[in-house]
Amino acid sequence: MSEHHNRPSPDPDDVQECAEALRGALGAHGITLPSLGIDLPAFAGAYHAPLVALGNCNAATALRLADALRKAAAR
Repeated sequence: MSEHHNRPSPDPDDVQECAEALRGALGAHGITLPSLGIDLPAFAGAYHAPLVALGNCNAATALRLADALRKAAAR
């Protein structure tokens, strides 16, 4: 098992920690989403559900992400 599997799961209420956990997990597969971050307008709404903004990526990154997810699902 790789090192990142032994880390404790982030608190789902800590959106910054969750975004960083996702950034690290994607990075372990060589995937970078440059605009991944916290969706600040979500804090201004009445729903108050913190959101992680995945942002945009180019087609090559989308294919790498899809490939990584398929490989993980096959395990």
